Amino acid sequence: MSIQSILKNSFPQFASSINLLQEIEAISTIKEFDKETIILKENSYVKVIPLLISGLIKVYKEDESGNEVLLYYIEPGESCIMSIMSAEKNEKITVKGIVEEKSIIVIVPIQKLQYLRRNYPQWNVFVYSLFNEKFDEVIDMIKILTFSNKEKRLEEYLLKEANIKKTTEIHQSHQEIANELGSSREVISRLLKKLENDGKIELSQRRIKIN
Repeated sequence: MSIQSILKNSFPQFASSINLLQEIEAISTIKEFDKETIILKENSYVKVIPLLISGLIKVYKEDESGNEVLLYYIEPGESCIMSIMSAEKNEKITVKGIVEEKSIIVIVPIQKLQYLRRNYPQWNVFVYSLFNEKFDEVIDMIKILTFSNKEKRLEEYLLKEANIKKTTEIHQSHQEIANELGSSREVISRLLKKLENDGKIELSQRRIKIN
């Protein structure tokens, strides 16, 4: 299947412009990335823009203590708005990105971004829509991290993870969850046990099942 056909199925925003699909196909490559592959390195210049066809990518920020704070996920049919913004301004990116699930990505070189922006309105609509969506996700995460009590924060985080990954089972250690929520492993373990006692989840090693 051609890149054009793949994009048409995965990115409905582009489907109305055959010219845009043809242009992206002409300038892009398609690659497969294994889980745990780092595709965004903090404090480095962006060289390509990812258009995710399948899989899942986590975009996060490390605080001064080394804790990883989740910002948003890139899902199929999306790209990384931070990559696009950094590339447009020719600035180093300030976040990290790692493949959470084996992914297929169409790779767009940043040298073509201005051309796409100038010549294809559908590309701009896609970018603006992506910005709004990811901004809302970051705001939701800020609410979870700052305005919820710890138990509510953990419960909202688990539900968000399950919804994004379309599963009822989350395969993360207590330490990994603590890192993402800016807490300690001991606190997260205690709260998870309480949620289990309340019948909301079931715990086993590196597995949390949401009831």
